[in-house]
Amino acid sequence: MPSTIVHLAFSGLLASALLGFAFDKRALAIVLAVTAFPDLDAFVALYTTVGHRAALHNVWIPLVYTALLWGDLNLRDRSFVRERFGAWGIRVIWVSAVCYVFSALALDIVNGVLNPLWPIHDQFYHIDGKLELSDQRGIVQTFIETGGDDGGSSIPAPESIGSSEEVDLSTGVNPDPSGTEEDPERLFPVFRAGWELMLFVVGTGVTAARFALDREAPK
Repeated sequence: MPSTIVHLAFSGLLASALLGFAFDKRALAIVLAVTAFPDLDAFVALYTTVGHRAALHNVWIPLVYTALLWGDLNLRDRSFVRERFGAWGIRVIWVSAVCYVFSALALDIVNGVLNPLWPIHDQFYHIDGKLELSDQRGIVQTFIETGGDDGGSSIPAPESIGSSEEVDLSTGVNPDPSGTEEDPERLFPVFRAGWELMLFVVGTGVTAARFALDREAPK
């Protein structure tokens, strides 16, 4: 699974594209803090079986996050966010929610495992597939199953890995969640694949370039 700095680089890339007029150091810091927040559940795993990739890596947190913003903007006579932070605050909040879902959660479920519906449904999942063009077989893909008994198509469920009681995720904070090793090695991943290094370089470079371009823009 990607390290926290890879998640942060991806969020920097998304923030550079989506924040628009709201892009500044404070907005970027908020987006990056929201992105890093889910990885704090690695410390939760020190005290309970429900920890990393579950306690804070679930869809309910960003759903509640965006629901509160929607309710504040549409159901209240006077919006707290709009009055206190204006359009800047609204943009930062929804971009943070986007980064929570696509940078913090989606990167993990396609490159590792995630417990996205905990605590309502305790099950880790992994999503994988391919799409290819073949000169002999035409379009070859495994994301959507076709040719079933009824001749229709269906989107397969993500691969089920196991519950929080069955899946042990080793981290630098908790290298031996099963407690079976005498002297486990603590590994804090930085880059474990070429694409992670590339995403870090591109995301960091684009974010830095956005700051430089904003400084050069005519006032």
